[in-house]
Formats: sequence, C-alpha cells, structure tokens
Amino acid sequence: MRHLTRRAALAAGGLAALAAPALRAQGVVSDGVVKLGVLDDMSGVFADQQGMGDVVSARMAIEDFGGRVLGASIELIHGDLQNRADVGLAIARRWYDQDKVDAIFGVGNSAVALAVQPLAQEKRRIAVATAPGTTELTGKACAPLGVQWTYDNYALAKGTVTPLVRGGGRKWFFITSDYAFGHSLEQNAADLVRRLGGEVAGAVRAPLGETDYSSHLLRAAASGANVVGIAAAGLDLVNIVKQMGEFGLARRGIQPAALLCLLTNVRAMGLQTAQGLVFTEAYYWDQNDETRAFARRFEAIHGRPPTMMQASVWGAVTHYLNAIRDAGTDAAEPVMARMRATPINDFMTRNGRIREDGRVIRDMYLLRAKRPQDSRSEWDLLEVAGTIPGEEAYRPLAESECPLVRRT
Repeated sequence: MRHLTRRAALAAGGLAALAAPALRAQGVVSDGVVKLGVLDDMSGVFADQQGMGDVVSARMAIEDFGGRVLGASIELIHGDLQNRADVGLAIARRWYDQDKVDAIFGVGNSAVALAVQPLAQEKRRIAVATAPGTTELTGKACAPLGVQWTYDNYALAKGTVTPLVRGGGRKWFFITSDYAFGHSLEQNAADLVRRLGGEVAGAVRAPLGETDYSSHLLRAAASGANVVGIAAAGLDLVNIVKQMGEFGLARRGIQPAALLCLLTNVRAMGLQTAQGLVFTEAYYWDQNDETRAFARRFEAIHGRPPTMMQASVWGAVTHYLNAIRDAGTDAAEPVMARMRATPINDFMTRNGRIREDGRVIRDMYLLRAKRPQDSRSEWDLLEVAGTIPGEEAYRPLAESECPLVRRT
C-alpha cells in the first residue's frame, strides 16, 4: 500500500513538473490573455483603405503566429473611431481600462493618434499607428510606448514632390483636408517645394468629407500653379482628382499631385482618370513573389488585395507578438524594448528598424498609375517607378523635435 502511495506521489510530482513551465508561462501574461485592438475608420471616408481590412490582416497575423503566446491565448477586438478624436479616445480609454487591451493598432487618423498615444503612455500600454501620417507622432508628441509603423507625411511628400519639382512642376497650390493629417502633409510638402526652389501659390482648407471642390479648383486654376498638391486622403482625394478631370485642369497643364494615394483610391478613380498619377507608398501588392503571396491570401478573405496600411498591420502585429515571446512577458516596457532592438523583416519590409523617436525606417516606393491599355486585370493598376531607401525617405534624426532623441 505504501508502495502504491509512493508511486502515486511520484506520478503526481511528475505531472506537476510537466505542468510547471505552462503555469510559469501563463503567469507572465497579464490577465491570462494577450488582447489586441484594431481602432480604425470602419464606416467613413477611409474605411476602404484601412477599416475591416486592417482587422483581416491582424487576424491573419494571429493565426500565422499560432493563436497563442507564452501559453496564453491571443484575442482581437475592433472599433470604429468615426474619424472623431473624442470617439477614438473614448474607445481607447475603455479598451485600456475595462477590456484590458495590451496594444492598439491602426489608430485611424492623425487627430485620433495624437490623442491616443499619450493615453497609452499614461496607461503603460502600447500604441502602434499603422494608418496616421502626421510627423508630430515622432516629433514633439513622440512617446516611449508609441510607434509610427507604416509611413509618415514627410516620406510621402519627399517621395512625390522631389521628382515633380525637378521635372518642372515648380508652382504649387494645395487643397488640404482641414484636420491634423492634412495640415501636416501640406506643411511637409510645401517646405520641400520651397527647399527645392519651387513656389507655393496658395492653399485652401476643405472639411473632411467635402463633396464639391469646384470653388477650390477654380482658385487653384486662377493662382497660376502648374501642380495641385492634394493633401487629402480616401474619398476626398478621389473626388478632388475626378473633379480636376471634369474641370479640364489637366488639359490646361495643371498636374494633380496625390500626396497620399492608395490602391483602392486608384481603383475608385479609374485608370482613365488616374493614369500617370505618381505618388509614394510603403507597399504594392504586385512587387514580388512574397507580396503577391500575401495579397492572394488576403484577397481570398477580403475580396481585394491589401493597401499598404492593411498589409502593414500583419507585420506590426507579428513583430509585437514576437517581442512578447522573446521578452517573456506582455508588460509594455520590456516588450517595446524588444520591438526596438529587433530588426523588422517580412514580406513588405527588409531590414527595417524602430528609430529612437518611434519612427519605423523602411524603404518607400514611387508608384505610377498605369495607362488603361497596360492593365492586365482588375487590380493591376500601378507600377513601381523607383525605390527610396529608408535612410533617405524620412526626416533626419538630427532635425527631430522628439524629446526622446539623444543630443550630442
């Protein structure tokens, strides 16, 4: 009897020893689960380029990772910020305080991102901005637990403005969405136009979601500009380019410069209108075998290839989950330290890195909309006209206003 009792005790001890690593792994994850949130425009002018496509990409990343990290399950929730900073901030606060979300991705637009990033710092959680472009996120408003993952307005402006000014587009007029993103994009582009020896003839501000740009386009034509810089995105951008065509501005030698344009925008414009349009992006689905393979998987779920924002969510979520695994915890500070220390390599990024101001440094691409006769399929809309190395694409660290940047 004593022999059986001893055997049972040894068996129980062996089971406990086998269970110990799992228990220890579970113990280093707060609340026993890693919870991610995708906060985006799900129903407004930017829904096509981020929205549920970002959610699809995040789910793909979680599934590809295996659905668990450090023995804990990975959960995903999503919310619609309705392009309002107060709504986005309220959702983020509820997620951090009540739903115990560990990290928020997407963050919809620049005004929302500028509200959420300091909240994440206060709550000691992580915010990864894959959609917003304002350079303030890695400038004066930079934060130790914030990352600007996909692009920024400096890189967009530099990639697009430089070839246009050097090609003769020296006099610019800006039509700008009247919120943080548009203001930042216009400022970065206008500064670069002047630095390259060009001239800014004027600018107008338009409310987000405006539908009639006729008065703005008449002012642009009257200014004598030969380039209209469009510091707008989503449906606003599409409407401006279409109305430029209707007003015959191109026939008068006035070129549109799309400072943030995406695959879905070109599809909405149609190649007859968009052909020849040049702009800068971080990703195009038809670049190489890896980008095409991801796009096929994404399209099978979402019905279309991903935009650069949607594709980048996969890399951001994967990098975050890898950092949790390597840090042995989901606590924000050690996870962010691992994210910053680890190079970024995936289907859209080669040897990327998170700079000390929170800016991800990655190559950018100058894209050109194809002529209708050169398109082979519904989404064969663009061609890569050039590559801008990451170290050249973004504002030099020496010019940064980020208080985290070490000064020498």
